[in-house]
Amino acid sequence: MASWVVSECSLRPFTAVKIHHKPRPSLPSNTINAFKFKPLPCSSFKVPTLWSKGRNLGGLGLLNVSAPLKVTITSEEDKGKEESAIDGVNNGEFDPGAAPPFKLSDIKAAIPKHCWVKDPWRSMSYVVRDVVVVFGLAAVAAYFNNWFVWPLYWIAQGTMFWALFVLGHDCGHGSFSNNPALNSVAGHLLHSSILVPYHGWRISHRTHHQNHGHVENDESWHPLSEKIYKSLDNATRLLRFTLPFPMLAYPIYLWSRSPGKKGSHFHPDSDLFVPNERKDIITSTACWTAMVGLLAYLSFTMGPMPLLKLYGIPYAIFVMWLDLVTYLHHHGHDEKLPWYRGKEWSYLRGGLTTLDRDYGWINNIHHDIGTHVIHHLFPQIPHYHLIEATEAAKPVLGKYYREPKKSGPLPFYLLGILIKSMRKDHYVSDIGDVVYY
Repeated sequence: MASWVVSECSLRPFTAVKIHHKPRPSLPSNTINAFKFKPLPCSSFKVPTLWSKGRNLGGLGLLNVSAPLKVTITSEEDKGKEESAIDGVNNGEFDPGAAPPFKLSDIKAAIPKHCWVKDPWRSMSYVVRDVVVVFGLAAVAAYFNNWFVWPLYWIAQGTMFWALFVLGHDCGHGSFSNNPALNSVAGHLLHSSILVPYHGWRISHRTHHQNHGHVENDESWHPLSEKIYKSLDNATRLLRFTLPFPMLAYPIYLWSRSPGKKGSHFHPDSDLFVPNERKDIITSTACWTAMVGLLAYLSFTMGPMPLLKLYGIPYAIFVMWLDLVTYLHHHGHDEKLPWYRGKEWSYLRGGLTTLDRDYGWINNIHHDIGTHVIHHLFPQIPHYHLIEATEAAKPVLGKYYREPKKSGPLPFYLLGILIKSMRKDHYVSDIGDVVYY
């Protein structure tokens, strides 16, 4: 994963095209001579794309695309304006869709070396902490067993299920430890316990990181094109854009993915996976099935209602947390976020469209997953180093880093942002390489 990240896009020269400009007879010659038109050589970009079964989904491999012709103006004042636009500032205003003046390697160089160190003992200590809290909460709720305690338990336990998911998420990225076997065992135990197929999710989430910010190739909460949006039936539109339904979408996504995509996280022959990942998918699906069997057994032995109160409702709260956090890390900023296609997309530019969020007291509980920009660019950094790495990278990122709004003890302010975004952010244009909702 780390080697893929550092590679970004490769460039090779493209044959320059000579363009001859004929001045109009009606224009004075001195007006024509005030400008010098210089045809620029085009560049051939190799764009990393999502691959499935040995080929990318578009079936085109690596696409060769040429850069647009630029007109160079000779006056010093206009040269200054052109240079500012390259740095993301045009006419004094920041353009979030402009290519940044820094490279991925510049950001990496700014992050202290110890932030990349993975400590398996420290990672396991978080697992022990969270598991103890989960069982402790269940024991307290079962002991008191009254309707004053149960709602408090559901919220707290659902949040802890989400914390378990985040630790399994670290296992999937390899930021939990340098030991693949430990990552796999811990990831299966953590994710299977909350009904997530570990390898199926791990691979689709890798696809999300490799294509973040790309209209078609992104995997999680990517925008619908206008054509797909208008083809949806009313029921699908209602479920996708009317709260609370989108906040319960994750189990459906695991089975059938998003509109416009097909496949299942449970099926080894799904378009999500390549043939050599077949055994991994069978393994994670078997673990998920074993957890379903355990829950069915508990339902018979202790009764369906106690199981619903102890596990079922907290699971629903966990799904809401997952959908809320993942959605708001890519949507809902006061200034619209760009989405990319074709030659305009790159790993760096796509990663810079993600957002950090502040969750108040929940930051520590869910392992600082709100520190999302640096995580998206460098997912191999352990969660306990993300805050320090972000602070070190801010001077390099400049205006491309969007400082999150500070939360109170509980992040209730995020509900307003979510409602506003769900009302407005429905689709992007079918055409254009830099688009906005």
